[in-house]
Amino acid sequence: MVDVQGTVTDGFEPVRDAFVENFARRGERGAAVTVYRDGRKVADLWAGAKDADGSGEEPWTRGTAQIVRSATKGVAAAVLLLLHQRGQVDLDAPVGTYWPEFKAAGKERVLVRHLLAHRAGLPVLDTPLTPAEAIDGVSGPRALAAQAPAWEPGTDHGYHAQTYSWLLGELVPRVTGRSLGRWVAEEISGPLGLDLWIGLPDAERHRVGRIADIEAPAAPAAAGLRVRPKASVADAYRDPDSLTRRAFGAISPAADENDPAYRAAELPASAGIATADALARFYASLIGPVDGGRRLFAPATLTLARTEESAGPDRVLVVNTRFGLGYMLHGPASPLLAPGSFGHPGRGGSLAFADPESGVAFGYVTNGMQKNVTADPRAQALVRAVARSLAG
Repeated sequence: MVDVQGTVTDGFEPVRDAFVENFARRGERGAAVTVYRDGRKVADLWAGAKDADGSGEEPWTRGTAQIVRSATKGVAAAVLLLLHQRGQVDLDAPVGTYWPEFKAAGKERVLVRHLLAHRAGLPVLDTPLTPAEAIDGVSGPRALAAQAPAWEPGTDHGYHAQTYSWLLGELVPRVTGRSLGRWVAEEISGPLGLDLWIGLPDAERHRVGRIADIEAPAAPAAAGLRVRPKASVADAYRDPDSLTRRAFGAISPAADENDPAYRAAELPASAGIATADALARFYASLIGPVDGGRRLFAPATLTLARTEESAGPDRVLVVNTRFGLGYMLHGPASPLLAPGSFGHPGRGGSLAFADPESGVAFGYVTNGMQKNVTADPRAQALVRAVARSLAG
């Protein structure tokens, strides 16, 4: 039996039970989950090994952090929405208003809101970036400034899996004079006391475990999720010319996510580092005060985050997806807690979201990367346990 550390408050024991079951039945190696309700922590659990690849014997501890892949996008989106809340960014302004070079190749009418809602038509690059180019802070924005859209911007949506990094990562310093990672550190992580970084400092490297690919569980341990992808989805991932393969292959060859240089880079689409508590506390702070602190999103901003901007067949993911401004919304492709929930998964496992109606904020991180993009069996088992806890 795995030695689970941490606590749950009365009524949230199902979360602990599901967490234990993830290790017993769903292949978990090292993970943590934290749940807040109405600004109060009600579950905080961790267990397993710090490193999924077997390179070390250190156990996962309270302060262990992991790369959370696309769960980073929800943090990056908050930067743009908070800048809008402060009157520094107009969501309906052309991106070229702030980034003049971006206007090239038919992108004059790409709006800031199109970037957040995956409607810019820029999920792919004609020439993929090398791992070194992806993190140099220059090559990605330059490539996107020259790139022609794959469809008429604003008319359809498709997940900007990697290019989201350089789109938002260039827009924020154009507006603020600060990099997106620095803005997060100074305006979000620092004030809220979060162990969350977009651009990992050298001083924190020792806290971060190594990730590795692991096998996904077979039914019935898959938490009710489809174990095998539909034929259309599998075909899209196999076809080297599909938007799917090209979007996820915008960095080629794939970067080594355990490389300290990659983790130190500011890639807001994919390379955020966080603890489960930091993700949950971040989302709790979007919807209300935590421990007497300040609420980040004003009511109007919260409405923007979770009002549907994109819905239906996703040109990249080849399933029906729903997005607000920067956030995935509850739906079959990415089940969250309830219809009003908003957040973001990370490919292979991690998940973070908030549900304003129930007051719940949720964060889950893992070092074992399973073959999934928007819905992980381990995360879903935990979400269902939260629902059972709320139901009493």
